[in-house]
Formats: sequence, C-alpha cells, structure tokens
Amino acid sequence: MFAFSAIDFETTGAVPGFPNEPWQVGVVSVHADDPTIRHPSLVTRHSTFESLLRVSPDRPFNKWAPGRHARIRAELAEAPALPDLWPELAPRLAGPVVAHNAGTERSLLQASAPLHVPGPWIDTLALARRAWPAAPSHALEDLVPALGLLPRLQALVPGREPHDALYDAAACALLLLHVLAQPGWGSLSPAELAAIR
Repeated sequence: MFAFSAIDFETTGAVPGFPNEPWQVGVVSVHADDPTIRHPSLVTRHSTFESLLRVSPDRPFNKWAPGRHARIRAELAEAPALPDLWPELAPRLAGPVVAHNAGTERSLLQASAPLHVPGPWIDTLALARRAWPAAPSHALEDLVPALGLLPRLQALVPGREPHDALYDAAACALLLLHVLAQPGWGSLSPAELAAIR
C-alpha cells in the first residue's frame, strides 16, 4: 500500500465578476505503515491539516455554495491566504494526491502555486463510478453512508459534517481505502489509479 494525502477545498462558487475561490482547506495524510490500511476499519496512522482561508468581506458567495461560510465571514476576512500556507501544505502534497472530483482541487492549487506540480492525482469520483456503476449517486455525502463508511468517518472527524473541508478530505481518504479493499483493486499503482477517468 502507498501513502497518500486526500485534500478538499470548500469554495465561494463562481459569481459574475468574481472567480471561484477557496475559503477552507482540509488534508488527511494516510501513512503507508498504517497497519489498518489494507482493511480500513479505522485509519490510525494519519495526520491532518485544516485552515480557513482569507476571503474579502465584500466578496459575494454563490447562493448555492454549501457550507457554513455565511456564519464566519469575519473569521474568513482574517484567515491566512492559501499561498501563506504553502510551507505547511507542500510537504503533504509530495506524493499521490486524492480528491473527489479532483479537477476542482487541482485547479485551485494550480492557481495558488503554479510552479508546484503535485500528484499523481487520484479521483475518487472516477474510481467510485467504475467500482459501483449502478450506485444511485456518486456524490461523496451519499456514497459514504451507502458503503457503510459513516461510523469510521465519524470516528476520524467527530462532530464534522459534509461540506466541511476536513470531513470531506477524510471521507475521500476512507473511500479510496474502501475501493482498494475491493477484489482486483488493491494491486493497482497510484499511476494506474490516476489514469482512471
């Protein structure tokens, strides 16, 4: 098994005249020597990183953007900018990077650190569509309970909910481990997993 980091951003959503910007980041790094990694009943050897991210107080959010951003606008105005966190983030993104619908996270990282090329990128949305093509929904918040992963996720990030960056990053990490525990998946390399679209 390989080590990896799952990342999630919560964003403002696009608004005319304003780009999509992140307001929260969460990272869960799973270490290769985790004894539970082959059978992810609970990921014990992991580390986490999370931060709110600066958003101008007069910047509008898309009205459909999920999350608790409306309640914490003052905190977001004082939070660090994503480039300021790069010394802490970069080492966590030195190996395989995992995200659900990875294009969003990849584009936000490229915008803030264009000279850094993390990866390979493994997209758990693409893996879930391949592993469970008949699932009624491949949204992360639907897959986690449908696959029986909710108790494990709640143990990893107690008190968190969907559309919180750390919760979603942990959900993504557990989803990848669950995919890899399925017959025929465990032998795939990060490059082979990254090639699945």
